[in-house]
Amino acid sequence: MHTWLVHHRARVATNSPLGEALAYIAKYWDGLKLFLTDGRIEIDNDSVERSIRPIALNRKNALVAGHDAGAENWATIASLIETCKLNAVDPLAYLTSILTAIVNGHKQSRVDEPMPWNYWERTYG
Repeated sequence: MHTWLVHHRARVATNSPLGEALAYIAKYWDGLKLFLTDGRIEIDNDSVERSIRPIALNRKNALVAGHDAGAENWATIASLIETCKLNAVDPLAYLTSILTAIVNGHKQSRVDEPMPWNYWERTYG
């Protein structure tokens, strides 16, 4: 098929609809080969898009929060909650734990420790 693609790209005007389609295939040829040889790769990214949709919607909703600082805080909390969900962490338990740690003097230099992906391992692992 690659030989056919190279041959026909040379014969078709690049600005024509067919030329543009062939250029698109050529651009993503390596990815197509990988998809065809590795059964673990999905044909689309719908599952990823569905999982990040709530994050994007919350950020969009934060734009109309009425105040810049409020919008930023809302977006931060929404991102943390959705990150918890993606990492199979209960958001309420996580936020309770993290706020308690901050009040009790958790060091800012150890900011990576309480992240949701580390929290699950530390709590449940």
